[in-house]
Amino acid sequence: MVRDEWRNIGEGQFIDKLKALTVPLGKLHKEKFGDMDKKIQRFEEEINKVDDMVGNGVCDGTMEARRKALVTCCKQWYVRKEIHWKQMSCSRHANDMDKNTRYFHNLASARRRNNRIDALVINGRLIRNQARIKIAIREFYRDLYHQERSPVVGFRDGLVNRIGEEESSALERIPTLEEIKEAVWDCESSKAPGSNGYNMNFIKKCWDEIGTEFSIAILDFFRSSRLPSDSNITWSRPPADQHGRLHIQSNIQGDG
Repeated sequence: MVRDEWRNIGEGQFIDKLKALTVPLGKLHKEKFGDMDKKIQRFEEEINKVDDMVGNGVCDGTMEARRKALVTCCKQWYVRKEIHWKQMSCSRHANDMDKNTRYFHNLASARRRNNRIDALVINGRLIRNQARIKIAIREFYRDLYHQERSPVVGFRDGLVNRIGEEESSALERIPTLEEIKEAVWDCESSKAPGSNGYNMNFIKKCWDEIGTEFSIAILDFFRSSRLPSDSNITWSRPPADQHGRLHIQSNIQGDG
């Protein structure tokens, strides 16, 4: 399905094609997973029927195999439901924070109430005046972290370890296609970048269809150091490990 829809979208920017793909994927998700609770309920009802038959003395190899298959399917739907709500929870929290809604203000207000100092003992006296408490706390930390001016100290060559030219070049080089793919597979599959974004499991499963354009988008970013104007992408590129492997963590999400 993804292969056909991706090809039908035609040429265009990678982020734009991802946005366009959300429409058919949304319809497919609703058809396949829109009634998870009902499917789980049906499996549980069938399991109960089998258990009742076994309790009435009707038990053979076929019945046992049927119950085992029903339990396996029911477990799979429970796992899907758990993953779905885990991602929905992350997405809703992020969306509510981004929208600067009442939900965000309630969180901030609750945190402020929990962190508020109602009374403070200053020089043996109990003070409840908020203005005096603020002044006392500010002066306390100003004195605590105050430091007298000191001469600037330099370092001689050889006293501080420095990376070599080879390591320096490795940090600035463009990653290879193999390194990009390996980095994608190192990412957590169930991580949800946003309500209209794609988790890494989608990128992995559909790598044969979108992997080439995904890699090109990453290479364009490394070459230009610029992001598409309508995207929200976070990259982390620490030094390569002892095997020379590059680790990249990414969130790809269109703003629209």
